[in-house]
Amino acid sequence: MSDTIKENSKSTVKEQILSTTKSQWIKFAIVSLLYLLFVIWDHNYWLLIGILFIFDIYISKIIPWDAWKQSKNKTLKKIADWADAIIFALVAVYFINIFIFQNYKIPTSSLEKTLLVGDYLFVSKVNYGPRVPNTPLAFPLTHHTLPVVNTRSYSNWPYWDYKRLTGLGSIKRDDIVVFNFPAGDTVALNLQDKDYYYLVNQAGWNRVNSDKRIFGDIVYRPVDRRENYVKRCIGMPGDSLQIIDNIVYINGTELPTPKKAQFNYFVETSGNLLSEKQFRKLGVSKDDQLLYNRISDALSAFDFLGIKPNETGNYNPVYRIPLTQEAYTFLQRSGWARSIHIEPEVVGGPTYPYEYKTGWTRDNFGPLWIPKKGETIVLNDKNIALYKRCIVNYEGNTLHWNGDKIFINSVPANSYTFKYDYYFMMGDNRHNSLDSRCWGFVPEDHIVGTPLLVWMSIDKDRGWFDGKIRWNRIFTKVSAQ
Repeated sequence: MSDTIKENSKSTVKEQILSTTKSQWIKFAIVSLLYLLFVIWDHNYWLLIGILFIFDIYISKIIPWDAWKQSKNKTLKKIADWADAIIFALVAVYFINIFIFQNYKIPTSSLEKTLLVGDYLFVSKVNYGPRVPNTPLAFPLTHHTLPVVNTRSYSNWPYWDYKRLTGLGSIKRDDIVVFNFPAGDTVALNLQDKDYYYLVNQAGWNRVNSDKRIFGDIVYRPVDRRENYVKRCIGMPGDSLQIIDNIVYINGTELPTPKKAQFNYFVETSGNLLSEKQFRKLGVSKDDQLLYNRISDALSAFDFLGIKPNETGNYNPVYRIPLTQEAYTFLQRSGWARSIHIEPEVVGGPTYPYEYKTGWTRDNFGPLWIPKKGETIVLNDKNIALYKRCIVNYEGNTLHWNGDKIFINSVPANSYTFKYDYYFMMGDNRHNSLDSRCWGFVPEDHIVGTPLLVWMSIDKDRGWFDGKIRWNRIFTKVSAQ
């Protein structure tokens, strides 16, 4: 009896193959070729087993993939048709989002005026090579949290180690790069816009991890589920970087400041408040129009900057605003300002590494060597502070001291060889950018891609009939200059 069933089954499959149309064979050939190219790109030849499933879908049809099409229930068939189309679309979007490109919205002014708040970007993943996801099981079109229900949108199992497919090229200095936030491995859910390690430095580990009312639950996120940031790459693996009076030096040579870079200035007006039209002329958004006279420490700041009262004994309006070099030059010639003072470095806040007093500031930082794959350093008290996150958080080792001895993975060590390349990222809005000066290096496994195109741009300061859509930016190429 069983032999008869097997014989009938073989006969059915044979008949199905013989009855296959030319168009089915062509579809099978095209899909198989594309799949084979993907397997070669991925260098994972176990995936070749997928050719058997493709053969069955198009040719042998042993598995009833489209059994729902034979249903006589029109409602069920219609629902199944829609479900089939939706599932196919979600799978296609999922693979495009992982391996080809993704959409990204500029949320902050870190890269003004190169990229603007409200720019929507196509981010290419093939330029540097797409990463195989660490957490492949995830709800499509979400990053780490499901909207509305606010629960995790991905599964921690299976977890795949870092692997990057071959790309069209590699990161170059001055490239604009999208990457996962390195310090985003640990997050306080009530303050997700804050760096967890900065919170610990300011409030203490015990409070951050125990005060649920203020900080919420503390969670860990894998690399591919950390927040996406976009900055300019100014430091390459193996470089020695230093910032002196806001000028970047790489290996002792001055790095030209981007043309659209901007810094904060205290602008003492000639006597009147600046109008919205004047702010627009200077390229200053509403969020950046800070009238400093209203700040509690205004008088001490004015004294520090050398701003004096006018002839009536009062202070002219003083604004703290970011300006490009072009806007700064225009303001000097406009007659709108009595004096202009660059923002002092003392207000720049703490710099990387938080737990070690380097004496560095936002405007005067380094010198700092950027780790390079395969390079070895001799460990000491100072560089342990600089490279501990690389050794422990990014490269998965343990590190501790016992007296004068350093132990890595419980083995005494006086040197360390890096497994990854690292990069130093900065925003063009130099005084309003949380970047590598604050949280350190970006490891290669955190690199997402590079923006190619602005496909939409919305100005939140304007109305729909007052230039809300920046038409001049739509479908413009993202330039690193």
